[in-house]
Amino acid sequence: MKAGIAAFAVAALAALIGVSIWATGHQSIVPAIADLSANPAGGNNPWFVATLFDAYFAFLWFWLWIAYKETSWIARGAWLVAVLLLGNMAMAAYALITLVRLPAGATIEDFLLRRSRPSAR
Repeated sequence: MKAGIAAFAVAALAALIGVSIWATGHQSIVPAIADLSANPAGGNNPWFVATLFDAYFAFLWFWLWIAYKETSWIARGAWLVAVLLLGNMAMAAYALITLVRLPAGATIEDFLLRRSRPSAR
């Protein structure tokens, strides 16, 4: 598990550094912010692309927590699609659903950690 998470972290970091270097080669961040303010749709702004990379890697990091918490591959897949399509809206929904399912007096560990799997008898 550690190797897989480490590989994803290295790939994400390399991609984000690469896209940031690429974007900086086209336009520095200060004029990019001014251009983005003037043209909120983004257009071909390299920093718009870099921001999308950043956002989607963040979505995938959050989904890794969901994949850890969920025991069903169907639920994991459905949440992956939801997070990639809806971003922070799906992430907030997942957090809220998780919170609602917690018993009274639950701890932060109960929120963050995986539910016990039913024992097979």
